[in-house]
Amino acid sequence: MAGLPAVTDPHVLVGYETNDDAGVYRLRDDLALVQTVDVLTPIVDDPRLFGQIAAANSLSDIYAMGGRPLTALNFLALPLRLGGSLALPDCEGYLDMARAILAGGAEKVAEAGAVLLGGHTIDDPELKFGLCVTGTVHPDRILRNSTARPGDGLVLTKPLGTGIVATALKAGLASAEHAAAAAASMAQLNAAASQAALSASAHACTDVTGFGLVGHLVEMLAASGVAAVLEAARVPLLPGARDYAAMGLRTAAAARTREFFGCKVDVAPTVDPLVLDLLYDAQTSGGLLLACPDPGRLLALLRAAGISAAALIGHFEPAPAGHLRII
Repeated sequence: MAGLPAVTDPHVLVGYETNDDAGVYRLRDDLALVQTVDVLTPIVDDPRLFGQIAAANSLSDIYAMGGRPLTALNFLALPLRLGGSLALPDCEGYLDMARAILAGGAEKVAEAGAVLLGGHTIDDPELKFGLCVTGTVHPDRILRNSTARPGDGLVLTKPLGTGIVATALKAGLASAEHAAAAAASMAQLNAAASQAALSASAHACTDVTGFGLVGHLVEMLAASGVAAVLEAARVPLLPGARDYAAMGLRTAAAARTREFFGCKVDVAPTVDPLVLDLLYDAQTSGGLLLACPDPGRLLALLRAAGISAAALIGHFEPAPAGHLRII
């Protein structure tokens, strides 16, 4: 989008200049719209669970801005035809799968207190599902990725490792227990975490998704003009994630993130290389990454809301702007 004209509308409070999680448009002094869209390919075998995860992933962008989801539209891509004919002889069974995906998504929209208005379906070579979500936020209570301050604590609300566990699942190596823990984490809404962040007066927020913890944190640092120290040993991990990394499992997305953001990262020689791999691991429906002046209060609120995996994993520093140090 770099070649598109710059946004100059004074009602746009958050555009795409800082790679934030959603756009925000002011309607009046006390009300703004938050808008986002996100689409996933399947990460689990169960279609209803896939629908839940994809919907939670889409809704997360609204929560990352401090907003409340209001309405949602489905986007479903189905590989129905190959060469002009139906791809599968059991068309009704295929449609049952699509219904299960949509049902799972609708469950998460309802859990978020939002309304599903419809959507759009296309014939596509690869199965995909996601939501376009509209929410609301008070213009003075927007959580941005560009407002972290030196001295803030760095808090993560969900454990890492969904990419590695999903890779192990596809390879037939993941245990049922580990797969279930990853699925439960991905299907969990970030609603309570977002409310806790607002109550604790967090300065900045983003959610951890396709660029992994390192990628999204470096984006936050660049947008905010600050630096950060990340304590690798404090980062919560999903059960089995480190073990699967030790097997040599990696994702292509993690490799691309390391190549792109690595020049902004200094790593202490004492950092566990397997944990470092997981810091780059691409996440699906990951947790919120928060800059907070009072991380102790934030953690207390998160734990009171049942978010027991939340952890203080580092802090922000004034310089060098845009750089991350991992110790």
